[in-house]
Amino acid sequence: MTIDLSPALETPFDGLPPGALDDVGPVTHGKVRDMIDLGDRLVLVATDRISASDQVLGTVPYRGQVLNQLAAWWFEQISDIVPSHIESVIDPNVTIGRKCTTVPVEVVVRARLTGTTSTALWTRYAAGERTIYGIDFPDGMSKNDPLPTPIITPTTKAEHGAHDAPITEADIVADGLVEADLWHRIRTAALDIFGRGREIAANRGLILVDTKYEFGIDDGGTLTIIDEVHTPDSSRYWRASTAKDLIAAGHEPENLDKEVVRLAYAADGYTGEGAPPPLSRSLSIRASGVYTRAYEMLTGTAFVPAEYPAAPRIERAIRNAI
Repeated sequence: MTIDLSPALETPFDGLPPGALDDVGPVTHGKVRDMIDLGDRLVLVATDRISASDQVLGTVPYRGQVLNQLAAWWFEQISDIVPSHIESVIDPNVTIGRKCTTVPVEVVVRARLTGTTSTALWTRYAAGERTIYGIDFPDGMSKNDPLPTPIITPTTKAEHGAHDAPITEADIVADGLVEADLWHRIRTAALDIFGRGREIAANRGLILVDTKYEFGIDDGGTLTIIDEVHTPDSSRYWRASTAKDLIAAGHEPENLDKEVVRLAYAADGYTGEGAPPPLSRSLSIRASGVYTRAYEMLTGTAFVPAEYPAAPRIERAIRNAI
């Protein structure tokens, strides 16, 4: 079924209007998500804004809805491994979550030698590095090669507008960012979640290549997964049926994730430094198709667009829930 993008193209959901819901609680406008602080809880509003290289590029139709609903679906799939921060999903774009103390490290799990950003394995390997994130790599590897086993390549969490910085697992503990026992629990949970994700994705015709997780500690001291999980923004997916032949022919695999945007910008010469050109309408439409296709393949259900303009709907849902 073809999804009608015109409502979201004509009135993109760029976030909560200025001043909206200020009476509910302090509102923060992040790169791609707006948040309202309720004290012990957070209202997380997924917008249609899309970012790359820590810069907002523009909007992608229904992106926020895809990410919010797909993250909620994935949190259910891994609930036996680690609890999530989700309390309720009150709108296709809105989740209310328990507030947690964020672990100051982004946990990136990778199963392939790939990527285009400055922290990606392939970028650093192609530049001549052979010890990356404290892990030794042999000569002679090619882009998109599988790794013997999934590995963790963590980064520090950068301030707004800055780039995340690579760090080794040993340095995370040595520098006091995370206590050793807690880090062991985090890395164990991350690898287990990734394993579950690869299995589910494979059954749906996709390869989960790599992903980013964020963890926190709730008020009861429980390790909790927060933010989002296995979405096309936080993860890299390849279509399994074509990946092997495309790689063998020297082409990029068919991405069903944000990499389609990164690759398009890289092809136009944008390296991630300085202000990016605005997202073109054609690339925005293409990205929307990729996001909704990934949603449908993973969940096995049709994507049903929510009402647009989105801001009035979202404001009503939040006021009714609070």
